Amino acid sequence: MKKYNLFKLLFLLLFAASSCKSQNNNTSDKKIYSFKKGDDNGIGKWYLDREIAYVMGYEGINWLERPSREKEENTSKLIKNMNIQPTDIIADIGAGSGYHVFKMAPLANKGAVYAVDIQPEMLQAILYSEEYQTNKNIELIQGDEKNVNLPENTFDKVLMVDVYHEFNFPKEMIASIKKSLKKNGKIYLIEYRMEDPSIAIKKIHKMYEKQAVKEMKAAGFKLEKNIDNLPIQHCMVFTMNTES
Repeated sequence: MKKYNLFKLLFLLLFAASSCKSQNNNTSDKKIYSFKKGDDNGIGKWYLDREIAYVMGYEGINWLERPSREKEENTSKLIKNMNIQPTDIIADIGAGSGYHVFKMAPLANKGAVYAVDIQPEMLQAILYSEEYQTNKNIELIQGDEKNVNLPENTFDKVLMVDVYHEFNFPKEMIASIKKSLKKNGKIYLIEYRMEDPSIAIKKIHKMYEKQAVKEMKAAGFKLEKNIDNLPIQHCMVFTMNTES
């Protein structure tokens, strides 16, 4: 599987420009999305009264891997919040350079961790890392703007860290994620807290809990709990709403 991923990534990198389509205003359903000028860091596309942010490019890998990240975000506590079991099958959507993937893989040592990203350069960074060679239970998946390209009814847990607000097609993406989850699967939605103005992150890259609940409810999920123990982020746990 890892050899297959290597050749796949080499191919994708040759066509990175076409694989990573720029975000645009094209949509076939005007009832879902609207378009208007907003934040300078937004794409001018709105979903349920929230403007979508520009995607952080692979050029930002150094920021993802910054030495101060553990202290700023307490990522170790986030991983503990997930209560990862050895046999868990986990997907990290918007995995970037694998920062969280490499923390989860040793805990799910009898399961698997799927690193999903739209940018082949991010997957390449994971592929050539020492941690990827050490952990044999990591799978690399090239997603796209509307689909995570994961097998259906497979995942116990899905993690999204500071990425959901950048989805160009959030409705379609969550529908795709929903198909990949087991019936009792959980989504861990991590977003910088909009409720706290002291958090030094641009507003468009933060979310209110109320807004996240609104959007996830539209996709058929309910908030199980918001674990309030991270320094600057929500740790919102969503499960399928079987009553809807």
